[in-house]
Amino acid sequence: MSPRPADLSASTRVEAPVDRVWEVVGDVRTMPDFSPELRKVFVLGRRSGPGARFVGINKRGLAVWPTTSKVVRWEPSRAIAWKVAESGATWMYELEPTDGGAATTLTARRILPAFSAGTTLLGPVIGGAEGHDRELGEGLATTLERMKARIEG
Repeated sequence: MSPRPADLSASTRVEAPVDRVWEVVGDVRTMPDFSPELRKVFVLGRRSGPGARFVGINKRGLAVWPTTSKVVRWEPSRAIAWKVAESGATWMYELEPTDGGAATTLTARRILPAFSAGTTLLGPVIGGAEGHDRELGEGLATTLERMKARIEG
Protein backbone atom coordinates (compact mmCIF):
# COMPACT_ATOMS: atom_id res chain seq x y z
CA MET A 1 0.00 0.00 0.00
CA SER A 2 1.39 3.41 -0.93
CA PRO A 3 1.72 6.13 1.73
CA ARG A 4 -1.02 8.71 2.21
CA PRO A 5 -0.59 11.66 -0.15
CA ALA A 6 0.73 14.76 1.57
CA ASP A 7 -0.91 18.13 2.10
CA LEU A 8 0.81 20.68 -0.15
CA SER A 9 1.40 24.43 -0.05
CA ALA A 10 3.24 27.20 -1.86
CA SER A 11 3.41 30.97 -1.44
CA THR A 12 4.54 33.97 -3.44
CA ARG A 13 4.62 37.73 -3.08
CA VAL A 14 2.57 39.64 -5.64
CA GLU A 15 3.29 43.33 -6.23
CA ALA A 16 -0.38 44.34 -6.25
CA PRO A 17 -3.08 45.11 -3.68
CA VAL A 18 -5.35 42.26 -2.57
CA ASP A 19 -8.36 43.53 -4.54
CA ARG A 20 -6.41 43.23 -7.79
CA VAL A 21 -5.13 39.75 -6.83
CA TRP A 22 -8.68 38.68 -5.93
CA GLU A 23 -9.94 39.61 -9.42
CA VAL A 24 -7.85 36.71 -10.73
CA VAL A 25 -7.83 34.25 -7.81
CA GLY A 26 -11.53 34.57 -6.98
CA ASP A 27 -12.71 33.45 -10.44
CA VAL A 28 -12.46 29.65 -10.78
CA ARG A 29 -13.04 29.97 -14.53
CA THR A 30 -9.51 31.37 -14.91
CA MET A 31 -7.78 28.48 -13.10
CA PRO A 32 -7.02 26.51 -16.31
CA ASP A 33 -4.97 29.54 -17.46
CA PHE A 34 -2.57 28.92 -14.59
CA SER A 35 -2.70 25.24 -13.57
CA PRO A 36 -0.47 22.67 -15.31
CA GLU A 37 -3.10 19.93 -14.76
CA LEU A 38 -6.53 21.60 -14.87
CA ARG A 39 -7.51 22.09 -18.52
CA LYS A 40 -11.11 23.36 -18.43
CA VAL A 41 -13.73 24.52 -15.93
CA PHE A 42 -17.49 24.35 -16.45
CA VAL A 43 -19.37 26.38 -13.85
CA LEU A 44 -22.73 24.88 -12.88
CA GLY A 45 -25.34 27.51 -11.99
CA ARG A 46 -24.10 30.71 -10.39
CA ARG A 47 -20.54 31.63 -11.25
CA SER A 48 -19.10 32.48 -7.83
CA GLY A 49 -19.71 32.59 -4.12
CA PRO A 50 -20.26 30.04 -1.39
CA GLY A 51 -21.83 26.84 -2.65
CA ALA A 52 -20.91 27.52 -6.30
CA ARG A 53 -20.24 24.26 -8.16
CA PHE A 54 -18.07 23.44 -11.11
CA VAL A 55 -16.68 20.55 -13.14
CA GLY A 56 -12.96 20.52 -13.84
CA ILE A 57 -11.32 18.56 -16.64
CA ASN A 58 -7.83 17.43 -15.66
CA LYS A 59 -5.03 15.92 -17.73
CA ARG A 60 -1.83 14.17 -16.69
CA GLY A 61 0.05 12.42 -19.48
CA LEU A 62 -2.52 10.37 -21.37
CA ALA A 63 -4.97 10.27 -18.45
CA VAL A 64 -7.92 12.68 -18.62
CA TRP A 65 -10.54 12.81 -15.88
CA PRO A 66 -13.35 15.06 -14.64
CA THR A 67 -13.81 16.31 -11.09
CA THR A 68 -16.76 17.99 -9.45
CA SER A 69 -16.12 20.72 -6.91
CA LYS A 70 -18.03 22.98 -4.55
CA VAL A 71 -16.84 26.31 -3.16
CA VAL A 72 -16.65 25.81 0.62
CA ARG A 73 -14.93 29.05 1.61
CA TRP A 74 -15.61 32.43 0.05
CA GLU A 75 -14.16 35.56 1.62
CA PRO A 76 -13.69 38.19 -1.11
CA SER A 77 -10.15 39.61 -1.16
CA ARG A 78 -9.14 37.10 1.57
CA ALA A 79 -9.71 33.46 0.57
CA ILE A 80 -11.41 30.98 -1.72
CA ALA A 81 -11.50 27.21 -1.26
CA TRP A 82 -13.27 24.38 -3.02
CA LYS A 83 -13.68 20.73 -2.14
CA VAL A 84 -13.29 18.09 -4.84
CA ALA A 85 -15.95 15.40 -4.44
CA GLU A 86 -13.93 12.58 -5.99
CA SER A 87 -10.73 12.95 -3.93
CA GLY A 88 -12.03 14.80 -0.89
CA ALA A 89 -9.19 17.30 -1.39
CA THR A 90 -9.73 20.95 -0.53
CA TRP A 91 -7.86 23.47 -2.69
CA MET A 92 -7.46 26.86 -1.02
CA TYR A 93 -6.02 30.23 -2.03
CA GLU A 94 -5.40 32.78 0.72
CA LEU A 95 -4.48 36.46 0.26
CA GLU A 96 -2.65 38.50 2.90
CA PRO A 97 -1.91 42.22 2.39
CA THR A 98 1.71 43.26 2.99
CA ASP A 99 3.65 46.53 2.83
CA GLY A 100 0.66 48.58 3.94
CA GLY A 101 -1.53 47.02 1.25
CA ALA A 102 0.79 47.70 -1.70
CA ALA A 103 1.59 44.00 -2.11
CA THR A 104 -0.04 40.64 -1.35
CA THR A 105 1.24 37.31 -0.10
CA LEU A 106 -0.66 34.65 -2.06
CA THR A 107 -0.68 31.14 -0.60
CA ALA A 108 -2.09 28.01 -2.25
CA ARG A 109 -2.81 24.81 -0.34
CA ARG A 110 -4.11 21.31 -1.00
CA ILE A 111 -5.55 19.69 2.11
CA LEU A 112 -6.51 16.02 2.07
CA PRO A 113 -8.80 13.95 4.26
CA ALA A 114 -7.29 11.01 6.16
CA PHE A 115 -8.76 8.61 3.57
CA SER A 116 -10.29 9.07 0.16
CA ALA A 117 -11.64 6.27 -2.01
CA GLY A 118 -11.23 8.52 -5.06
CA THR A 119 -7.51 9.06 -4.44
CA THR A 120 -6.99 5.38 -3.63
CA LEU A 121 -8.72 4.24 -6.82
CA LEU A 122 -7.39 6.94 -9.15
CA GLY A 123 -3.79 6.88 -7.88
CA PRO A 124 -2.69 3.81 -9.89
CA VAL A 125 -4.40 5.10 -13.05
CA ILE A 126 -2.48 8.39 -13.02
CA GLY A 127 0.89 6.88 -12.12
CA GLY A 128 0.78 6.61 -8.34
CA ALA A 129 0.12 9.05 -5.53
CA GLU A 130 3.78 9.80 -4.75
CA GLY A 131 4.66 10.89 -8.29
CA HIS A 132 1.42 12.78 -8.62
CA ASP A 133 2.00 14.56 -5.29
CA ARG A 134 5.42 15.69 -6.47
CA GLU A 135 3.92 17.04 -9.70
CA LEU A 136 1.06 18.73 -7.84
CA GLY A 137 3.51 20.41 -5.46
CA GLU A 138 5.50 21.71 -8.43
CA GLY A 139 2.21 22.60 -10.11
CA LEU A 140 1.12 24.75 -7.15
CA ALA A 141 4.31 26.78 -7.45
CA THR A 142 3.83 27.06 -11.23
CA THR A 143 0.21 28.12 -10.76
CA LEU A 144 1.25 30.92 -8.39
CA GLU A 145 4.05 32.05 -10.73
CA ARG A 146 1.58 32.27 -13.63
CA MET A 147 -0.98 34.15 -11.52
CA LYS A 148 1.70 36.57 -10.35
CA ALA A 149 2.83 37.19 -13.95
CA ARG A 150 -0.74 37.94 -15.09
CA ILE A 151 -1.51 40.20 -12.13
CA GLU A 152 1.74 42.15 -12.26
CA GLY A 153 1.71 42.02 -16.09
